[in-house]
Amino acid sequence: MGGGRNKVAVFFKFPNHCHPEASAVPNGIPPTVARGELCRAWQRLRDDGREREGGAVKLSFNIMDLFSTQLEHERLNHAPLAERMRPKSLSEFFGQEKILGENCLLRKLIVQDKLPSMIFWGPPGTGKTTLARIIANETKSRFVPLSATSSSVVDVRAAIKEAGEQIKFFKKRTIVFIDEIHRFNKAQQDAFLPAVENGTITLIGATTENPSFEVNSALLSRSRVFVLEKLSAENILEIIRRAISDKEFGLGERKIVLSPEAESLLAGLSDGDARTALNALEVAADFSTTTIDKNVLELSGAEIKQAFQKSNLLYDRAGDEHYNIISALHKSMRGGDANAAIYWLARMLEAGEDPLYVARRLVRFASEDIGLADPLALLQANAAYQAAHTIGLPECNVNLAQVVVYLARAPKSIELYKAYGRVAELIQAGPNPSVPIHLRNAPTKLMKELDYGKDYLYTPEVNSSEQVYLPEEIKDIKFI
Repeated sequence: MGGGRNKVAVFFKFPNHCHPEASAVPNGIPPTVARGELCRAWQRLRDDGREREGGAVKLSFNIMDLFSTQLEHERLNHAPLAERMRPKSLSEFFGQEKILGENCLLRKLIVQDKLPSMIFWGPPGTGKTTLARIIANETKSRFVPLSATSSSVVDVRAAIKEAGEQIKFFKKRTIVFIDEIHRFNKAQQDAFLPAVENGTITLIGATTENPSFEVNSALLSRSRVFVLEKLSAENILEIIRRAISDKEFGLGERKIVLSPEAESLLAGLSDGDARTALNALEVAADFSTTTIDKNVLELSGAEIKQAFQKSNLLYDRAGDEHYNIISALHKSMRGGDANAAIYWLARMLEAGEDPLYVARRLVRFASEDIGLADPLALLQANAAYQAAHTIGLPECNVNLAQVVVYLARAPKSIELYKAYGRVAELIQAGPNPSVPIHLRNAPTKLMKELDYGKDYLYTPEVNSSEQVYLPEEIKDIKFI
């Protein structure tokens, strides 16, 4: 055995064509898998001009690599369609032309194998995870996925330690991929800094949230941010057609055709989310009984609608239904109907809505519709936001439910909302008068000489009932 714990040294003699006869193949490794790995190793050495005299070669390789292809095929046999159809190369990847076009920076970095650490920012289903895997494949790097919802600092340090060993023993680089990196706290994000700086790992983080607010500045400054956009309807249809025709990983063996209405609905209801579209397609194919003849299955528009109800609860995160349901939640709380409010909350969360989006709406509601009628409402709403940010779904669903019911039952007042609206309307109409001299700040001698702050009455010490705080032009207007 070699220096690494998974490293195997094998002596064998090859002819010029690749048909190795290994003198030692590790026990338990299928011969076809071993031969494939040894062939690839031999070809790499031969291409590099490193053959030994008489064709005898000593190869060292990671024993785990021998199983990787076989295990991947076994895993995909039981995986959902969206997972089976993940592109494995840039040529199979649809969309994101703005960052992956022929002359775009990210493509150049991949082709030239000069990868910095990166943050992929974009909506769900736009290819963030897939693109990270493709980059690992294209650059022949190890791919280590971690989820911010389930991984700890201990997991991060273990991944970094293993990455160091891979460099030392196998000269192999590691890409550590963090899904939902915005859910990592500062300590977890800081744990990556030394390894990113010294090149032990290349970090790729994926987030649906603005990284300016969710990724700490030290890590952000050492990474490039690439924005991924929602896939176009045509991108979605290309992905769907590929899945229908692919006989190895897709639905090609089942001979499926889509009606024009079905195609249109898949492209529209998925809202640029390839995962959602493929999930709906798979559900529709599994439950459909409509056939053109005994060998061809036709999916109708009605079946696609039913599939979306099963796979995605017909909830379009950027379409009308998204705004309809948040509106229903808002109006139910405003009307004091806690029963309806908790229903609309669950409709959103169970359909996959971002809990932070819901929490932000609750914070707004607490001041807009309740305000000073119950000042604790804002504290409750802020607590819900912190809970959603800290623990995420599914655990934070009861935190949000608690606050939704509290806000629905709280006394209501729109005094603050209307007062601010009146002020904003006045300001926008203009012109806006200057700040009165007696209210101005006077930090310098010149400002004092110009009478800034003169005649201001310090209210804790005197009766200031006659002091005016508004400009003369609007002093008689009542906003609140």
